[in-house]
Amino acid sequence: MATGHRQSNFELLRIVSMLMVLGVHIDGASLGMPDVSGGWSALSVRDYWQLIVEAVCIVGVNCFTMISGWFGIRLKWRGLASFLFECVFYSVLICTAVMIVKPEARSVVGWLESWLVLSHTDLWYVPAYFGLMLLSPLLNAGMEALTKRRLLMIVAVFVLFNVWCGWWWGGAFNPTGYTVIQLVMVYMIARYLRLHVGREAMAAKRRLILSVYFVSLVGVVVSAFYLPGQAYAYNSPLVLINAVSLFMLFACMDFRSKIVNRLAAGAFAVYLIHKAPPVWGGLIKPSVARLWVMLPLWQFTICAVGLAVGIYFGSWMIDRVRAAFSRRLIG
Repeated sequence: MATGHRQSNFELLRIVSMLMVLGVHIDGASLGMPDVSGGWSALSVRDYWQLIVEAVCIVGVNCFTMISGWFGIRLKWRGLASFLFECVFYSVLICTAVMIVKPEARSVVGWLESWLVLSHTDLWYVPAYFGLMLLSPLLNAGMEALTKRRLLMIVAVFVLFNVWCGWWWGGAFNPTGYTVIQLVMVYMIARYLRLHVGREAMAAKRRLILSVYFVSLVGVVVSAFYLPGQAYAYNSPLVLINAVSLFMLFACMDFRSKIVNRLAAGAFAVYLIHKAPPVWGGLIKPSVARLWVMLPLWQFTICAVGLAVGIYFGSWMIDRVRAAFSRRLIG
């Protein structure tokens, strides 16, 4: 869609979701989650800070994918090519830059593998979302053909299947949410909301949705003490409720902003750049760990927010160059 025609409420959610992804990576992925086995009283202020930040930010991936479900992926070969070009562009660019800066890290095999973004990658979301794109015509056609009642039953049973067999029992098809099955599930939830609920109905229940959001958010934090290995999984029932309620709150909004739309255009590049192993493992993660040890909590919080915003804007600026190449090569 042209930038001017995008719905800025969802574009703002796209930005917020990616900042949440950064928050999860700065918090739990960099520092590790605190040991809660000693109970509430044994935790420090920093421990509670981590638990709350993780709970607030863990919905980022689900919400980011739900945006695709709301609008429906309209699969075209140009779209697939554009997606793969963006992923390959950053993978090869970062690998090449590392080889130039660190001659000892040069590897022909490693450089060739950087082109294989669907098979030789540490970024699980890339092949998972590609799979969702391929399935989207079937999902769209099937969901649009079903009656409201039947579709609701299918979505509900599919969610129950993921939560019970995947999250609770650790089924290999979707134990923690890092799978294409997870993306299909949240895509279907958002698609149902678009087809059979709508913005007006959600806006009429805004206060209730807001209450559900805060209650489920507290629930995620509390569950960390009883299910420490599962509380922050993407397919946790409380995480799903929290993500859906946040998505619905943004869906209720109605505004237009060219600035928001433009900033949202580079959101996916933020993930591709900052989570690339050389950037993540070589720069961001060790830097966050050092700041955590060196600074008081309030100063670390300011630095963490500044780092997340800085990564986002820096990646957005780089992505303007990639977007120009993409337009010339693909259209």
